[in-house]
Amino acid sequence: MDNNAYEAVKLTQELIRIPSHKYVENRESNVAEFIYDYCGKRGLEVEFQEVEGLRRNVIAKLKGNGTGRNLIFNGHTDTVPPYEMTIEPFSGEIKDGYVLGRGANDMKGALACMITAMLNIKNKGKILGGDIIFTAAVGEEEKSDGTEYLVKGGITADGAIVGEPANYGYALGHRGLEWLEIRIEGKAAHGGIPELGINAISKAAKLIQKIEEELIPKLKERQNEWMGPSVMNFGLIKGGTQPSTVADSCIIQIDRRYLPEENVKSVIKEYQDIIDQLMRGDSEFKAEIIRMDSNLMEEFDHAPLIAQPDSKIARTVYKVLKDFNKKEPNIEKRRGWTDAGVLSTYGKIPTVVTGPGDLKYSHAKDEKIPLVDLVNYVEIYTRIAEEFCK
Repeated sequence: MDNNAYEAVKLTQELIRIPSHKYVENRESNVAEFIYDYCGKRGLEVEFQEVEGLRRNVIAKLKGNGTGRNLIFNGHTDTVPPYEMTIEPFSGEIKDGYVLGRGANDMKGALACMITAMLNIKNKGKILGGDIIFTAAVGEEEKSDGTEYLVKGGITADGAIVGEPANYGYALGHRGLEWLEIRIEGKAAHGGIPELGINAISKAAKLIQKIEEELIPKLKERQNEWMGPSVMNFGLIKGGTQPSTVADSCIIQIDRRYLPEENVKSVIKEYQDIIDQLMRGDSEFKAEIIRMDSNLMEEFDHAPLIAQPDSKIARTVYKVLKDFNKKEPNIEKRRGWTDAGVLSTYGKIPTVVTGPGDLKYSHAKDEKIPLVDLVNYVEIYTRIAEEFCK
């Protein structure tokens, strides 16, 4: 393992050992300070961008000579909590060819590879035509406030890479994301005289059936070449208080993944139309739909990543991955939401998703990332930057 590759592995371990999930005081602040110091001490231009108190983005730059394209390397510093992990979540242990720990795969490994690739270019004494702008953003696992602040702060470039795990493939597009809650109102009564009440759970069942019969078939017909179909999922249903009481309330929570020709307003309207239809046919049916606060961004929506297959960044990533893999790289078409949607839709920056690791390890009880991926993605990111920024 050469020195550059070793540095990426070592840096991944160090980042894992700094917890940065939502239950940590000031969340990403400690890992952001570490990245700031690490980049600054190695000669990169580095600054903080305040998002919320001590929660700050880190922006590091390797300046070019002004004759080429500028490239963003984007990743997030937060992780999901460790929950019921079967390994020590913050050890950064190396075992059986993997680095283990929360955030190894999603996505501290990618952050380490991006930083190491920039230092790799710098240490060669090579000055590219354009700038490489590394952005370590807070909050992607929840409201994506970090990358929203980057865009609102005016960040711009000719292309961007978001380093979510891609198993040596890449994504040109992905669906937008909206979480909705439908609240059904009933009327409580004793279980011995249920006819005096209005059962909100029964009403919710009718609503679910109507959505499955009328809306879901329509979603299946909506297809996008780079994203797959428009989809939804009933993720949670909760109603009533106890078996002997008619349920006076019930909530349904929905995960909705939508295509570029759809938007939040049109998504909500489709559910509201079904609710209105049920209310017209049943005077006892009462329901309202709200956007879930836990998914709301400050001003933006969790918009789709708009595929731009003919963009320079898309062509560059394709060429580098094909040359590196010595075969056609896989284009992922049904991946989860990423901050690439913010950079693409609101920042108007052509963006591609590719990074070390495999999505199946993200958020896992034994989260890990292959050592070989960390080694290889330093080289892949280096080649992408050298080709794109020249």
